[in-house]
Amino acid sequence: MLDGEIVLFDAEGRQDFDALGQRIHPAKSRIDMLAGKTPTRFVAFDLLAEGDDVLFESSQAERRDRLARIVDAPVDLTPATEDPDDAAQWLHGAEGVIAKRQDARYCPGERVGMVKIKRVRTIDAVIVGWRPGKEENTLGSLILGLYDDAGELRVVGHSSGFKAAEKRELPAKLAQYETGQRGMGDPSRWDNERELEWIELRPELVVEVTFDHVSNDRIRHGTKVTRWRDDKDPRECRVGQLLD
Repeated sequence: MLDGEIVLFDAEGRQDFDALGQRIHPAKSRIDMLAGKTPTRFVAFDLLAEGDDVLFESSQAERRDRLARIVDAPVDLTPATEDPDDAAQWLHGAEGVIAKRQDARYCPGERVGMVKIKRVRTIDAVIVGWRPGKEENTLGSLILGLYDDAGELRVVGHSSGFKAAEKRELPAKLAQYETGQRGMGDPSRWDNERELEWIELRPELVVEVTFDHVSNDRIRHGTKVTRWRDDKDPRECRVGQLLD
């Protein structure tokens, strides 16, 4: 019995979350087609049981040794090291790393004896719009954009997680920048009639945000506004920041 995750790698060996999401579909014919077109891998990172041996009480070091001995294709073994310098290199291309105590037991559903170290990055982004919150007259999220090499402003993600007071105050602050137009997010794959609508703003406001992962030139999650950049020219907010 293995603990791990299903991943999908692009042509450059990076995890592709968008393509993985497309594999979740109610139609078997489409699943079969995508399975051949975009194959996935199962990456194992822990061993819960082997034969009649239940290993919950065994140390992480012992479970890892046994896992390394039995894992074979088509299952992949996640890399591991006890050298912090080696692990630091993984933060340049991965979402983060998990540090585990070598003497820790396996605790289902709990993060005991481990810590997730995320790769935290910052960029300056243009606010191109905002999406209303669930409560009336509140903000749900800011829509973020960056300029590409052709000078086009591209939506690259959104930032939510604001405090209750900010959600109530920001709509009034943003109202003076509204264009009267609406923007659209990607349609739902399950209901093509439903669009994620947002209120378009003139590209005059800049915020600095932190994030931890990029896929297909879009920020995937973990985005948080750290400050407003009144001193920053929106045209200086370039897509190249995502590659740094």
